Amino acid sequence: MTIEEIKAAVDAGKPVRWSHDGYHVTRDSLGQYLITFQPNQNTIGLTNRAGDKLNGQPKDFYIAEVAA
Repeated sequence: MTIEEIKAAVDAGKPVRWSHDGYHVTRDSLGQYLITFQPNQNTIGLTNRAGDKLNGQPKDFYIAEVAA
């Protein structure tokens, strides 16, 4: 996924993940896009400070399946 695709999916309320289901991609109240490891809440930004490079490989971001 591209940066734009990830942001659009998060903004649309879709469950975006990175690498595996333990890493959730969210947007905080300041508008920052973040990657948070759920077990310990360790958090990093979605991108570098310039906002032009993902903190991770684009192929490793995905929309999680939602159980019915």
